[in-house]
Amino acid sequence: MATVSAPKQVSVKEDAEALRKACQGWGTDEKAIIAVLGRRNAAQRRQIRHVYEEIYQEDLIKRLESELSGHFEKAVYRWILDPPDRDAVLANVELKKSGDEHHVIVEISCTKNPEELLAIRRAYHARYKHSLEEDVAYHTKGDTRRLLVALVSAFRYYGEEINTTLAKSEAKKLREAVKNKKFGNEDVIRILSTRSIAQLQATFNCYREEEGTSITKNLPKDSSDEYIATLRMAVRCLKDPKKYFEKVLRRSIEGIGTDEDALTRVIVTRAEKDLKEIKELYHKRNNVPLDKAVDKETSGDYKDMLLTLLGNEV
Repeated sequence: MATVSAPKQVSVKEDAEALRKACQGWGTDEKAIIAVLGRRNAAQRRQIRHVYEEIYQEDLIKRLESELSGHFEKAVYRWILDPPDRDAVLANVELKKSGDEHHVIVEISCTKNPEELLAIRRAYHARYKHSLEEDVAYHTKGDTRRLLVALVSAFRYYGEEINTTLAKSEAKKLREAVKNKKFGNEDVIRILSTRSIAQLQATFNCYREEEGTSITKNLPKDSSDEYIATLRMAVRCLKDPKKYFEKVLRRSIEGIGTDEDALTRVIVTRAEKDLKEIKELYHKRNNVPLDKAVDKETSGDYKDMLLTLLGNEV
């Protein structure tokens, strides 16, 4: 369930006027911006952008970018975009870093339904004038390229039907690949990138029944190998997305320093989907509410924005 509870009836014109007022004068009224945008759903935010541009003849997103700064600006910018466009931007930013971490690509490939992933690919194409698959292929290599291109190109069946015989057969193939350390095996990539989520769950369950442990526990944990790290991430996302996102949040907060990019990404992208369940899981696993952890690790308008998206009154 979502943590953002948007009112069913809103005056988009009044919202646009409130945002215009917040951006005028000597200082920016950040609290007014949070009060409006932090409590509107994607459809309402889209309407606000359109009405704002009609009335004031300027792009609301560009205006907010010029008025805000730092982590707060990033959070607002990512929140106000349409979800497919937001994911396209996040993917492009990650690919341009030319690093060996592929969280965004894996997350959008493994946690979105087929239509959502297709919408992201279309948004990426429209914004950057080339395909997401093309850029993923360009910025990766070897087995990592093969896996990620296959994942972002997928259009999985999204129903609940499963084939038990197939699940047993493919669980065996995964077990053999793991046992023989053939992690880049063609069957591994094919199974993970083409089977429905329900079918994969059945396969992972068969794997656990035969091995006595989950596939994620059998994959190398602290491997510095880029492909192995990406493979583990993909399996965890496909197997239990909420558990995966809880861990991303925990790692973004624990230790020295806060990983604001990861923290913002998870809260912004899951606030209208399943952040309530992720919050509950975080509390259960860490014995502290996520809201309290965010309140402790962040500050200022950035903190208020995140807490609002988490469902708090600030």
